[in-house]
Amino acid sequence: MPTFTEAATVQAWVREARTIAALTGAGMSAESGVPTFRDAQTGLWARFNPEELATEAAFRANPQRVWDWYASRREMMKDVAPNAGHQAIAAFQRRHPGRLTLITQNVDGLHQKAGSTGALALHGNIFEDIWLDPCAGARGRAGICDVSLAEPGRPPHCADCGNPLRPGVVWFGEMLPAGALAAAEQAADHCDLMLVIGTSGAVYPAAGLAHTARQGGARVVVINPEPSELDGVAHALLRGKAAELLPALLND
Repeated sequence: MPTFTEAATVQAWVREARTIAALTGAGMSAESGVPTFRDAQTGLWARFNPEELATEAAFRANPQRVWDWYASRREMMKDVAPNAGHQAIAAFQRRHPGRLTLITQNVDGLHQKAGSTGALALHGNIFEDIWLDPCAGARGRAGICDVSLAEPGRPPHCADCGNPLRPGVVWFGEMLPAGALAAAEQAADHCDLMLVIGTSGAVYPAAGLAHTARQGGARVVVINPEPSELDGVAHALLRGKAAELLPALLND
């Protein structure tokens, strides 16, 4: 845990900052009980390497297997509740509209459940579906089928052309959503303070946002119970859990 002086210093930085960017990672979700990517490999799925399932090639080769794997992950996550860290960020955003930009690598939607708006979900949302390919079935408007019109199945599919739905997450080898990434980079470049919360700092381009913030003149604070690869970028390191630290840090 940080000393009182360290926490008090960061609290002062929060009060002084006109704009804040918060980057959250898997550690924050783990505090709510969300299994990490590899920890989800239990039971039937223990024999699979997650990288062998989370790719477009794997889905095209065996769509039912990949769909069922994501269905099992959704089942594991559906009743998980936001923790005090998620709630603290959402409450701060309500008190200070437009002052804190939330950027998350997590796909579980817990920030949105807590009430955060405008979250930049760099890796998508596991509870949303998108078409595997552009869908132009006859039932669509302006040549594009509505996802809600998909026929049930494993996976659901377009009744007209057979195009399947896939989980709305970023798979290995795919680009991050351009709009969300551009907005995140702008927020990092223009913020006065960046909070890096519960991320190992090993996954790029998300981890690069901390470097962008530092180069842009912002203070960078890493909040993590364990060392991260972004510790060297930080002006302050707070060794503790998000659920324990954020309610006090963001309580102005």
